[in-house]
Amino acid sequence: MKNTDDLLKDLSTTDNINDFLSGNENDFIDISISAYLNKLLTEKKLKKSDVIRKSELSDIYAYQLFSGTKINPNRDKMICLAFGMGLNVAETQQMLKSCKLPFLYAKHKRDSIIIFSLNKGLSVVETNELLYNSDENTLG
Repeated sequence: MKNTDDLLKDLSTTDNINDFLSGNENDFIDISISAYLNKLLTEKKLKKSDVIRKSELSDIYAYQLFSGTKINPNRDKMICLAFGMGLNVAETQQMLKSCKLPFLYAKHKRDSIIIFSLNKGLSVVETNELLYNSDENTLG
């Protein structure tokens, strides 16, 4: 599997987009959000109910994400799930990438607080307190 840099290099030298797409189709992210979330549950041996409780999301919304009936979640909801799953920053970035959502960016004050919280293993509630005290929008 090619990494992003390899794909960018190939893309910059290709003369035919269709040849590029067909030659690299196994390297594109092509997994549904629900499949990705359920894969994480299995890999990390987590219970869906525990993750949802820790994420501070509504049960209905979270179960829709896991079942695939909700297919376009917003970034904050996915970050809440990352906290619920106890993901680290790299895992959270991968989840955001898989959902085609913007990465956490340390040059943004709000994202820096979220990154700090993920690194320290804080909860959504604790993170929201930090965000609120820094005059930033809270999660969820």
